[in-house]
Amino acid sequence: MAFTQTDLDAINAAIATGAKRVRFQTHEVEYHSIAEMLRARDVIRAEIETPPANGGAIFARYESDY
Repeated sequence: MAFTQTDLDAINAAIATGAKRVRFQTHEVEYHSIAEMLRARDVIRAEIETPPANGGAIFARYESDY
């Protein structure tokens, strides 16, 4: 499952309010502890913030006939 910014926002809101149940896209998860939620949040954040495998860089090259 690919996580989205909405998923990260949902788990952050749950952590902030002390809720242990979070809905992600098509399913709901109930965590046993805040520590478990913090670990899940870190996994989601890492997936969202990881750049694409190709690095996402585009290089242009210009050659002139002069």
